Amino acid sequence: MTDDRHDSDGTGPSTGRRAFIAAASAASALGLAGCTESLGGNQNEGDGNGDGGGGSTDVGDGSLVLATTTSTYDTGLLDALNPMFQDSFGIQVETISQGTGAAIQTARDGDADVILVHARGAEDQFISDGVGLNRRDVMFNDFVVVGPEDDPAGINGMSSATEAFNTIASEQATFLSRGDDSGTNKKELNIWEAAGTSPSGSWYQETGQGMGATLNQANQAPGYTLADRGTYLSQQDEIDLIIHVQGPLQDGPEILMNPYGVIPVNPAVHDNVNYQAAMAYVGFLTSPGGQTAIEEYTANGQQLFFPNALAGEPQFGQYVPQDFDGSTESMRRAQYRYWVDTVVPNDY
Repeated sequence: MTDDRHDSDGTGPSTGRRAFIAAASAASALGLAGCTESLGGNQNEGDGNGDGGGGSTDVGDGSLVLATTTSTYDTGLLDALNPMFQDSFGIQVETISQGTGAAIQTARDGDADVILVHARGAEDQFISDGVGLNRRDVMFNDFVVVGPEDDPAGINGMSSATEAFNTIASEQATFLSRGDDSGTNKKELNIWEAAGTSPSGSWYQETGQGMGATLNQANQAPGYTLADRGTYLSQQDEIDLIIHVQGPLQDGPEILMNPYGVIPVNPAVHDNVNYQAAMAYVGFLTSPGGQTAIEEYTANGQQLFFPNALAGEPQFGQYVPQDFDGSTESMRRAQYRYWVDTVVPNDY
């Protein structure tokens, strides 16, 4: 595949950008290979669901660089979605799987066209800084606190994530943190802050790796960790960890909510990005066909993500950064509760 994109100064081909993508993609493949071999997802390629079929190479330069969180990769979801998009639009998707913080930085550097991530505070800053625009909600699930079945800290069934974290700290029970500035790591640190605890000591271990690898390490330790439900379910049959503290999908605390958003990179900031392809990808993910594919994707017989892009009522919270209005956070919590009540099946 050739690349006729230009650097942000418009002077020549973006060879540095392509070298970065190749290196990042190789690193992602090496880092994630061990944890994806055991996944039980239904990695079925879609048929496009009528989203244009046949493909077209008229969108930008025919390629799209997606920087995304490891959970969309570890679960196998992208293996189901991206072939559908490629078949519909004739656009080759190059995926860089990183923690959310790294994915956003990749986009800030102009080395990605679009991001699919799950850390709303960091997403808001990305938009407020003008680097990202036209954010859309895509899907949601929640976070869960998992650990060994014998539960050495005694947190099983707690209804408060902060109480569970404080108990783990007081018992100095082994806790595996991703420590990688990912969306999950940001959420974990947010819970520690809300709990009024600064974790430290030999019991608190940072893996510096993705969700799948961290779950495997927690299983081997054994120890506790915070996981997105999707990745946990996709690996559930390969590990002995169980859920001790549920998220809001199972009536747990709202602090464990986990929405995902897609954001194109602003071509006014980086004129080398394929903005047309990025917007096509946003349109695909939020279309009826894309949303149905997300809804129907399962692993180990369970739905991993719940689509939330389409609604009969306006969902303004998906566009507005939190610091724009003091009521934004409460609006988002109410919106998430609405999604749980109306999208998640009663028997989930």
